[in-house]
Amino acid sequence: MSEQGQLPPDAQPAGREPVFLLPGSVTALIGVLVAIHLASTVVLNQDGLLQMVFWFAFQPLRIVAAGADPALAVPLIWTPFSHALLHGGWEHLLVNVAWFAIFATPVARRYGAGPMLAIFFISAAAGAALFAATTLYSGSYLIGASGGVAGLTGAAVRFIFQPIIVTRHPETGEQVVIGRRLAGLGELWRDNRARFFILIWVVLNAAVPLLPLVTGMQMSVAWQAHLGGFFAGLLMVGLFERRS
Repeated sequence: MSEQGQLPPDAQPAGREPVFLLPGSVTALIGVLVAIHLASTVVLNQDGLLQMVFWFAFQPLRIVAAGADPALAVPLIWTPFSHALLHGGWEHLLVNVAWFAIFATPVARRYGAGPMLAIFFISAAAGAALFAATTLYSGSYLIGASGGVAGLTGAAVRFIFQPIIVTRHPETGEQVVIGRRLAGLGELWRDNRARFFILIWVVLNAAVPLLPLVTGMQMSVAWQAHLGGFFAGLLMVGLFERRS
């Protein structure tokens, strides 16, 4: 049994803590990624999965095949972006979601939902372009949010290592934190933490194609998408910086 009542005025809660600490746009895109993968694993059979990959994964061989049949190139209009919404397994999805939550959050809080999504999808397309340049005739296809997530990582690197800017309120004189400045590319190189992060990130991804030579194991990591997306985000983020 339950009953309805009111708290005394002095016992009313002053406010509610948010259930999710992530920005709404970040939470929404994570929900889309999870929903798509859940639907693909629960609803689609093997034929359906093949059709999904055929129509929404990025396949560079379409560029070559278009010479014989231009209709085969039509999915290239959307697959440089749509491939970022598909994943090959739950582990693949969870790793990308975790990385996305970490780096999309500061970008969304600084620039808003629209710029964050623009950086994500344009970086995914940049990663697809570098993937195509290195796998054109291989018949490989690209899926996963890694390129877009890498772009958000590159974008965040431009400001997360910079000092916090503090000013004084013109009326009260109190100190007010107004954020971190966006570093130029030269400033990134001179900043020890930013330079170390970028070098480690680039070296680890560039070393992926060499791992089979050392370990004897074949890797299915699309390192090209990571590098292409990272540098796209690193260079593009300045377009969204507010000018004052």
